[in-house]
Amino acid sequence: MTSIIDFNKLPTIASSEAKNGFAALLERVQYRAETVVITRSAKPAAVVLSVNEYARLLDAAPNPLKALEAHFDDMVARMQTPAAKAGVDALFAASPEDLSTAVVRDAKSGR
Repeated sequence: MTSIIDFNKLPTIASSEAKNGFAALLERVQYRAETVVITRSAKPAAVVLSVNEYARLLDAAPNPLKALEAHFDDMVARMQTPAAKAGVDALFAASPEDLSTAVVRDAKSGR
């Protein structure tokens, strides 16, 4: 696992200690605003953080769908132009021969 976080710099607690002292762990996280690493076999296994810190992290994270949504909205807007509507109307009004001619022409032009 590659990480930019140095878990050795954060407070740690063994999983058995976290289990036996869960109320104390919650107090550290909630009231002292600590982020605590829970270890298992001396290796980082989980991180416990406050709800406020979690919300802050979510707010700071980029929205992976935002760019896709903008691209989709742009495509829909382009499809709503008079020229695009005229192109669709012409396509549906074309005869099979007209379509065949257009395909051959486009193939020859390298499109």
